[in-house]
Amino acid sequence: MKTKRDKVVIFSDEPGWHGRQLKKRFAEHGLSADFVSLSECSMHLNNRGEDPSKPINIPGFPLHTLKGAFVRGVAGGSLEEVILRLNILHALSALEIPVFNDGRAIERTVDKAMTSFLLKTHGVPTMDTWVTESSDEARKIAKACIAEYGSVVVKPLFGSQGKGVVRIRDLAEFANYEPVNGVFYLQAYVRPEGQTYRDWRVFVINGQAVAAMQRTSRHWVTNRAQGAVCEPIQPDRSLRELAEAAAKALMVDYAGVDLMRDVEGNWWVSEVNGIPAWQGLQRATSIDVTSKLVAAFVQKASDADTMAALA
Repeated sequence: MKTKRDKVVIFSDEPGWHGRQLKKRFAEHGLSADFVSLSECSMHLNNRGEDPSKPINIPGFPLHTLKGAFVRGVAGGSLEEVILRLNILHALSALEIPVFNDGRAIERTVDKAMTSFLLKTHGVPTMDTWVTESSDEARKIAKACIAEYGSVVVKPLFGSQGKGVVRIRDLAEFANYEPVNGVFYLQAYVRPEGQTYRDWRVFVINGQAVAAMQRTSRHWVTNRAQGAVCEPIQPDRSLRELAEAAAKALMVDYAGVDLMRDVEGNWWVSEVNGIPAWQGLQRATSIDVTSKLVAAFVQKASDADTMAALA
């Protein structure tokens, strides 16, 4: 008798509101979901005493019962720890178990340099960006940016929620800046349209923009985690298409695409988040983002089942 694949592992270290919402919606599809930290998973590649066809150990989730994996978080750690956690995701994909978003998508979006590279090479408008380990080169870039834009923005290569993002207005200030782990990630400063700072978050699932909000702040960093006020918007066609193009360039199942508009009215994609939160967006827009995510996940898993049956 064939074992029913009716379990979903949600990779998360802090399930919270998002985890509760996901479990509820998965249950509506007849799927049992629970949480596991990627740090608790391991690889079993021993030919003696263990089944070599089941090389990944996910506590509580035998692979033959697994419908798929939903990634809500990849905890930070040493280089080796993070690589192992991503290897678990890569291995699941190699075993043809659907992962949403998969390891490659996480790698592309968590690394701001690769995000910027892919946006640029796919023709998606994004701010001028430089990434270097050379402090001399970084100083020259900062000098040119300050002269042209009035400021230069420096960010950690890996980070979220606006943490560690700094706006620098002169070279004396830049001289005191210590890059995170020796890497400078610099961007041209986008001058806002008015006196209030705004950006826009568009949530894209399966290539379609499903919800959007405007974030307004007195501070130039407009993340909700930094105190920005979130308001729902109905994105126009150009905004939807730009967000969808960004998600396509990064090859993600779902993403939170952040956009900015400069003083001349031009749109820029600033970031693409491959593990986005959506609590604020769902509350602001009254759109059930969780249901849309779970429906897309179930469709991906069903497509995988169909392909396996045809193989």
